[in-house]
This record gives sequence, structure tokens and C-alpha cells, in this order.
Amino acid sequence: MLDELLRRGSLKERIEELEEENHHLQRQLEAEEERRADAVSERQDAEERVNRLQDRVTELEDRVERLQDGDADREFRVEETLRGGRLDEVLDRLAAVETEPEGVLTAYVADGREVPDPVRTALGDRAGLVGRAAPCLVVADDAGLLSACLSVPVAPEPFARWDERVALERAWFRPTGEHAVALVRSDLFALAEFDGDERVAFHGFDSDLKSQHSKGGFSQSRFERLREEQIDSHLERCRAAIEERSADRLYVLGERSVLSEFGDVADVTASVDATGDPEAALEDAVREFWTVRLRVP
Repeated sequence: MLDELLRRGSLKERIEELEEENHHLQRQLEAEEERRADAVSERQDAEERVNRLQDRVTELEDRVERLQDGDADREFRVEETLRGGRLDEVLDRLAAVETEPEGVLTAYVADGREVPDPVRTALGDRAGLVGRAAPCLVVADDAGLLSACLSVPVAPEPFARWDERVALERAWFRPTGEHAVALVRSDLFALAEFDGDERVAFHGFDSDLKSQHSKGGFSQSRFERLREEQIDSHLERCRAAIEERSADRLYVLGERSVLSEFGDVADVTASVDATGDPEAALEDAVREFWTVRLRVP
């Protein structure tokens, strides 16, 4: 009887020790979860600060470039958004320009590239404005009668050449022939196939995506992991749908954060701001993509 009681007492003491140890480990776990939550929050804050600083750096670099080019106070004489019939009219006017040999300059200036010397020669002290408009197609003539910068939806490789006519292709600015346009967001997908302006097929879907919440610790970590898994699964589904298209030429539009996943299959990728259900969002994306910005230095 006594031995039995002693063993029971010993077991009770061991249970108390284990419970205390468990309680201690629980406090350690809670502290670790709190540190992880703080780390996640600090990382998000740091990313926001980095983005703000990058925007500020870009702004200051642009200002320095303008000061160096002496055009800090210069503004574009004309700025206009072109689409549809108005865009066709402007392109027709440029295509109709004809001069003596090497009388008109056409150049495509990519983003982040130096303004080519022929553009500086043609535009003189207004050439700095091209850097602000880039990426863009520049058109100017040797008499100073013509100068224009146009954004280009389907950009060519950078070039600069003098000729007797403006060197532009309609397919840089307007939809031509058979092609497909995909809109990819982290929670939505839409794909349409076109013959020129005419849509001949459409497919779209959206995916449930966990919305952000304010919980921290393990819950926050688990939430982020599940959200990333959902996005990965959604993007795999998007890629599978894209592979089923008929048209070879493909333009992928959407959120900047996911576009890199489709750079290997797309002829062009472009960031757009399109909201709503898949069909309406795709219509907005296509309209934005084929919109051209005209600036006259």
C-alpha cells in the first residue's frame, strides 16, 4: 500500500514537472510567435519604405536628367490620349509625310536608354523632353516642322534613322491579324482571341483568394503561406488555359507582380489597371493596352 502511494505521489510530482515544463514551452512559443508577427510586420513596413524610396529615387533621377538637359522648365506643347479612329487619323498623317532623302527622323527610345544623338540633333534643346516621354517613338523632320513622341503598345527594338518617310508599322499601335490577349491577376484570368479588332473567342474565371487580416504570429504566417499557395495554383491554371489558345501571337496584361511568370510565352507583357468580372476587366485591359499617348516636344 505504501509503495503504491509513494509511486502515485512520484507520478504526480512528475506530472506537475511536465505541466510546468509544458507551460514554460508554451510561453516560449507565444513569445516566438509574437516575434515572428513583429518580423512580418517589420518586413512589410520595410518593403513599403523601399518602394517609396525607389519612387523618390526615380523622381530625383528624372529631375537631375531634366536639369542636365536644361529643360527643367519646359513642358510638352501638346499632350493627347489617342485610341480608335483618332489614333488611326494621327497614324495616317504621319504615314503621309514625305520629304527629300533623309529629311525625316524616326527613332524608338526605350525606357532607361540615353536619348540617341540623331534625336538630340533633330530636336535641339527640346531633346530632353524625349527622356521624359520614353519609352516612345520619336518623329521629327530636318526643317523643325514636325516633332512628336508616341507611346508604343508593341514596341520594336531601339533604332534611329533618317529617311524620306516616317518608319512606323501599324501593328505597333493597332491590333492586326490573329492574336490572343490574356489578362492575369492574382485572383482573376481572362483570355480572348481576336482577328484584328474582332473578338472571336473568350474564356475567363476567377479564383477565391484569402483576403488580408490583422492576426499575427503563427496565424499570420500560415495565412501568408496559404495565400501564396492559392496564387501559385491560380497561375498554373492560367498558364494551362493560355496553352490551349489557337493564336500564336500572345499579349499578356495584368498585375506587375505576376507578369514575370508569363514572360517566356508572351510576345508582349504590360501592366494594366483592370477591375471587375473577367469579361469586363479584359475589355478595360485591351482598351488601355491599345491606347497611345501623344506628346509634342
